[in-house]
Amino acid sequence: MSLPPGFLDELRNRLSISQVVGRKVMWDARKSNQGKGDMWAPCPFHQEKSASFHVDDSKGFYYCFGCHAKGDAISFVRETENVGFMEAVEILAREAGMPVPERDPQAQEKADHRTQLVEVMEQTVQFFRLQLNTGGGAGARDYLAGRGQPDGWLDRWEIGFAPDGWQGLWDHLTGKGVSEDLIMGCGLAKPSNQGKKPYDTFRNRIMFPIRDARGRCIAFGGRALDPADKAKYLNSPETELFDKGRSLYNLGPAREAAGKGQSLVVAEGYMDVIALSEAGFGAVVAPLGTAITENQLMMLWRVAPEPIIALDGDTAGLRAAMRLIDLALPLLEAGQSLRFALMPEGQDPDDLIRGQGAGAMGAALDKAMPMVELLWQRETEDRVFDSPERKAALDKTLREKIKLIRDPSIRGHYGQAIKEMRWELFTPRRAAPNRAKGNWTGRGKWQPPSVPHQSTKSSMLAIGGTGEDHLREAVILATLIANPLVVNGFWGAIERMICSTPDHGHLRDVILRHGDAGADLRAEVEAEIGPEPLAKLFTQAHVAIAPAVRKPDNGEVAKMCLAEELAKLSARRGHLHEIQEAIEDISSDVADERVTRRLAQSGDAMNRAGRLDDDDSAEFDTSSNGALLKKVERSEFDRLLGGIDFAKRSARPK
Repeated sequence: MSLPPGFLDELRNRLSISQVVGRKVMWDARKSNQGKGDMWAPCPFHQEKSASFHVDDSKGFYYCFGCHAKGDAISFVRETENVGFMEAVEILAREAGMPVPERDPQAQEKADHRTQLVEVMEQTVQFFRLQLNTGGGAGARDYLAGRGQPDGWLDRWEIGFAPDGWQGLWDHLTGKGVSEDLIMGCGLAKPSNQGKKPYDTFRNRIMFPIRDARGRCIAFGGRALDPADKAKYLNSPETELFDKGRSLYNLGPAREAAGKGQSLVVAEGYMDVIALSEAGFGAVVAPLGTAITENQLMMLWRVAPEPIIALDGDTAGLRAAMRLIDLALPLLEAGQSLRFALMPEGQDPDDLIRGQGAGAMGAALDKAMPMVELLWQRETEDRVFDSPERKAALDKTLREKIKLIRDPSIRGHYGQAIKEMRWELFTPRRAAPNRAKGNWTGRGKWQPPSVPHQSTKSSMLAIGGTGEDHLREAVILATLIANPLVVNGFWGAIERMICSTPDHGHLRDVILRHGDAGADLRAEVEAEIGPEPLAKLFTQAHVAIAPAVRKPDNGEVAKMCLAEELAKLSARRGHLHEIQEAIEDISSDVADERVTRRLAQSGDAMNRAGRLDDDDSAEFDTSSNGALLKKVERSEFDRLLGGIDFAKRSARPK
């Protein structure tokens, strides 16, 4: 409808937006200044304790700094009352004492028609309620008595019964003078294919009125009493009043309860809603027997920022939860998400409450999992990831799902959460290094104990070659703790790093678990392992003099230090491994040319890492015994090779 110029401006001028909003909120007296029309309150659109919802009378607008809801008096009424634009205008016009301009004939006729439909629906509610108390409703009463609900629940929920006849409701309404068009327009009857009178949509069913947010009956849901009926539950067809994808059962009372601080719960069916509400969980709705639509999801978020989806603990319930994840991912915003409370297998909320009481239901809701955990469960449950290809397939699937999230901040947090769960799944619990018992390798496989060759049993390679490794590991771990913002950039390298002692291995795992703590990393690590291990780490001389530890929070220095130390650690271990194998080859008559080539290649790798260069940078040579270790390593190698009689070997017959 087209309103006259200036009508809306006059309407807004006559009304104080703080008066309109004040009907739905409790003003914060400390922050508000009523004289200036500067008012603050907890937001009516999302649950919060602080007053972040601001109303400015002078400008006529509201804005929430938490959920970013904004608008004027008309939009506020539309959102809180769940009405259309013209209905909101009419509500405000009545409050302001302004007559609404006459509508054009077609618009007026449409509004009058909707009003007539609502009146017919209310007559039908009363008819079904009366039928429940007749002789024909005995079976329905017996069934409802076995639901175990408190006294008076049938009246509170206006439960009724549709008699088992073809024209029971039709005859009743037409007998009251209701036109056939209105009965058909409400979806209460269907035309006959045999040229007879239209027949009732609902027959031999327990009836649940479905009301909109304003309390008007717009549809019905009916549960069949006959087990052989094709449809256990049947909803009204879509009508001028009822759009299934834009309606929620019990929305009005649930919104009121959520506004008082209760968690919004989404159940699957009518009886689940009733059982939860009667047990004290008043902020509960249901999506009318269908998968939740995008419109319904947005309605839920207007009521509460993080609804709890309490679905049945069966295959269908899990499938519904999984479908909802894909729908919700692109719509996530800061503070706007979902949690999932999965019922015990084979049970729904009604079963759980009747069997174990409201306390068990409350415990299940308290343990509701974040959506990211259910996403992980969906992609990993009952699957084996015993090959690189399967792991890569999982990574690809999860990356594609995370890409659906539009908000970059949420996308980053999802990636971090997935990374942590992936770490838990793919990283085995490493045992302490023990040469007698074997050890875990960097690939998560058990490596049997190696038996040193007789000629090397007393060498430094066999009994003392891990000294420098331990020093470098300590510097790496301390650098990460002192510079927590660089952890993510070295996640993979740290994850693959094999530590020479159980203490270092444990500390590395703790750092990775709390890698997203940012500036709080040290506090998180200390809270888990205590202050003594950290004090021991940072008081070591070679750690204390490391530039990235002496001058923390310098990202570039920390990155350079970590890159160099990790490269040197990797090259050194590879070099020692090559020397050990070369000695074994020499002792077992392997061709000298191949041994020489392998040692040369290993030496080149060490040189590239800076390990054998005499001009190692003093800035990053964190080992105070670095030069000594180089000499020891070289002399050890010379000693080992010196014990082999090459002349004798060359004289052997080929």
